[in-house]
Amino acid sequence: MNHLEAIQHRVSRRKYNNTPIGASQVTDLNTLIRQLNAESGLNMTYVPDGAEAFNGLTKSYGLFIGVRSVILLKGPGTDVHLFEKCGYYGEQVVLEATKLGLGTCWVAGTYDTKSPLFKTEDTEKMVCVITIGNVDVEKSFGEKLISKLAHRKVRPLDSFYETDTTPPDWFLSGVSAVQRAPSAMNTQKFNFTLSKDQVYAHIPNT
Repeated sequence: MNHLEAIQHRVSRRKYNNTPIGASQVTDLNTLIRQLNAESGLNMTYVPDGAEAFNGLTKSYGLFIGVRSVILLKGPGTDVHLFEKCGYYGEQVVLEATKLGLGTCWVAGTYDTKSPLFKTEDTEKMVCVITIGNVDVEKSFGEKLISKLAHRKVRPLDSFYETDTTPPDWFLSGVSAVQRAPSAMNTQKFNFTLSKDQVYAHIPNT
């Protein structure tokens, strides 16, 4: 499975089963995380047991079940591109997890933010968390219900971009991947402009 295939295959999962992540899978994840941290300046961290920050109605509002392992996305608080980096490099970890047969979910707020798990250095900022683990093939009833309530209809492909020429295949392939990308409440606010083989990304009205 390559990255584009993983993008098509991956969906958010909020219920994890009791099977622990395999040792070889953890090794692969940590190897990639170290490489990406060195490249980006982030401090992404794989935590084998982050259950205390999620399990229980008062902590995760009942949206997550069986969480064991998590990936913390954090980095220098002075980095003006911190959020963008966490999204870009964090998604690379998510796609690798998908290739390894693991379920994942991006989480921005529905966890116990006061947990010691999320303690950072004075110069660091905690951005978000990715839950990760083994999942059943079929989504649970609760997962299906949350997906139905939280997700809006996916925007048509041609609504993501503007161009004054016929868009080439490489551009459409990229936009198609973005169409499948996770976003808060599936709002998909991003847009692209293609001009003279240059691509510009922007968020309207911000």
